[in-house]
Amino acid sequence: MFNDIGALELVTLVVLAVLVFGPDKLPKVIQDVTRTIRKIREFSDSAKQDIRDELGPEFKDFEFEDLNPKTFIRKQLDNDELGLKELRSGFDLKKEMAEVTDAVHGRDTEAAAASSASAASSGGRIDMSKKADLSKRPEKAEKPTADDRPPFDADAT
Repeated sequence: MFNDIGALELVTLVVLAVLVFGPDKLPKVIQDVTRTIRKIREFSDSAKQDIRDELGPEFKDFEFEDLNPKTFIRKQLDNDELGLKELRSGFDLKKEMAEVTDAVHGRDTEAAAASSASAASSGGRIDMSKKADLSKRPEKAEKPTADDRPPFDADAT
């Protein structure tokens, strides 16, 4: 309940309590406050028990903490009835993103694996410019076709 109160704040509260109530009345005030907190806790525990009794045996494992949306969602996601753990373990985000990138660039996944392996061996740099060997294709030297795409510049897009 008071997990976020620091030592300096606690000392300030004690000094303020001594100044307001005085050193002779402070023990009586502390007893009254603790007695009141104890009664409030007993009242809330009995109210919870009354609610559990009224709900019946089908709600015997009902917890009031489950009414908190964060706790409820966490409990439902940890439940393995839906098979979510299998979905999480079978999903490889890096692999999926690599496949999408290859599909966008029009590469085969085997060719992409080979090009990434060659890029890793060349220090991680990929040559994005296509250098056509014009000696092998002299008929295509005059005009480019649909297969000859200009180099892709990631920084320009």
